[in-house]
Amino acid sequence: MITVTRLNHTPLVINPDLIVFIEETPDTIITLSNGEKIVVQETVGQVIRKVLDYRRSIFNPSIPTE
Repeated sequence: MITVTRLNHTPLVINPDLIVFIEETPDTIITLSNGEKIVVQETVGQVIRKVLDYRRSIFNPSIPTE
């Protein structure tokens, strides 16, 4: 799971396996496989980094994440 921040500064934990795509218009919008769209404060690059860190922690738990 990754933690992102809604525009109203509320943290939200999402399952990165449900992410279909992420767009920046200029707000970052995460679209999930169920069609739900979530607008977050993080940039596309930051969300991608969180997903990569999450996946690394699953496949290789000896690598520390942030």
